[in-house]
Amino acid sequence: MIARMKLISPLTPYLQTISGHPRKSLATVSSLSSPEKHKVIVISGPTSVGKSHLALELAKRLNGEIICADSVTVYQGLDIGSAKPSLSERAEVTHHLLDILHPSEDYSAGDFYRDARAATDLVLHKGRVPIVTGGTGLYLRWFLYGKPGVPKARLDIVAAVGAEMEDFQRNGDWCEGVEHVVQAGDPSARTLPVNDWYRLRRKLEIIRSAGAPPSAFPIPYDELRNQDPSTDLEVKDLDYEFICIFLSMPRVELYRSIDLRCEEMVRNPDGLLSEASWLLDIGLRPDMNSATRAIGYRQAMLYLSNCRESGGKSSAEEFSDFLWTFQKASRNFAKRQIIWFRNEKTYMWVDASKNFDEILEFACDCYYGNVSREVPKYFGISRESGGKEEYKVMKMYQTQNKYFVKPENFESILDWIESTQGNCATLVKV
Repeated sequence: MIARMKLISPLTPYLQTISGHPRKSLATVSSLSSPEKHKVIVISGPTSVGKSHLALELAKRLNGEIICADSVTVYQGLDIGSAKPSLSERAEVTHHLLDILHPSEDYSAGDFYRDARAATDLVLHKGRVPIVTGGTGLYLRWFLYGKPGVPKARLDIVAAVGAEMEDFQRNGDWCEGVEHVVQAGDPSARTLPVNDWYRLRRKLEIIRSAGAPPSAFPIPYDELRNQDPSTDLEVKDLDYEFICIFLSMPRVELYRSIDLRCEEMVRNPDGLLSEASWLLDIGLRPDMNSATRAIGYRQAMLYLSNCRESGGKSSAEEFSDFLWTFQKASRNFAKRQIIWFRNEKTYMWVDASKNFDEILEFACDCYYGNVSREVPKYFGISRESGGKEEYKVMKMYQTQNKYFVKPENFESILDWIESTQGNCATLVKV
């Protein structure tokens, strides 16, 4: 197992790194006083579609720096399972918002908004092009349109809410904790993912601070759309000139890519499995916080916890079940990402399975204003679902593994599990 370093505490927020250069306030109306807005490129798409590759090549062409919009790459030590850029790629192009937190800490959309906006200002101040890339839809929506006007809780309220919720969390009484917040005034607490204590506490902090739940506060995205329900949100209403590209591809091709990436992440014991083992070693449990709810890490932690309970034993069938669960969760996540971004009208949809050089050239031309922002038909892709035909195909979809097929393909992984998990204390009951 790879040795894990003691990790540092969170880095100073990006807001503090640009002292002397005030951040832009987010405009929610057309800004006539600013004749030319700074351009910011945003690249999104489902997992495994090729976002990072396009962002990297664009950054090389445009003298850009990359701002990562991902809820997992912020964590130190979670490299393989989050598909972080390699060290060589980071040496070529500066990346922001990587490795800024210990996995025991939570990171919210509000945290991302603060850090990503400050990083954008920093990149622009250096005379470079900000390229924001990632697949976390809420992060990107807040980045473009602004975050809700929810008040920040005073420290005494944060402490009081922490004490109020402490017994629920310590005893694992999630349902009781949720009902406590519901009774305080926020029924939406019932929609939170199980054991998302950070967001549950935050809901109660807002109620205690403002006397109202988060839903009572305006959301800039909704306000802008509601100005004229018959029209799409206009890019001119935003404070930067955003050039937004959403990469997609035919669903079967995308799912094959996802399945292969999942295999590659667990094929080498020093990959996702080692990282998940380390999370267990430092006392974290599946579904405990943002990092341990992440797809891949959650499934791997559950699997390894069972292996530890069995004295480091696992069959090939049990490993196959884990891999299948990981692949299915990843495909379902990609489907949710596609559905989310169908409603984001500022994005140009591009078929990532088409010629990469032509897509790269189109993105560069959009930045320089050489073309209208209408995706050429030969590499455009519909944002709508594929209809009945796609439904029939996807209903018959089956994973076709490349690496884990024959019994001998599992031997090295199972040997690694026996040698590393057999003497580990069981830290979680699943």
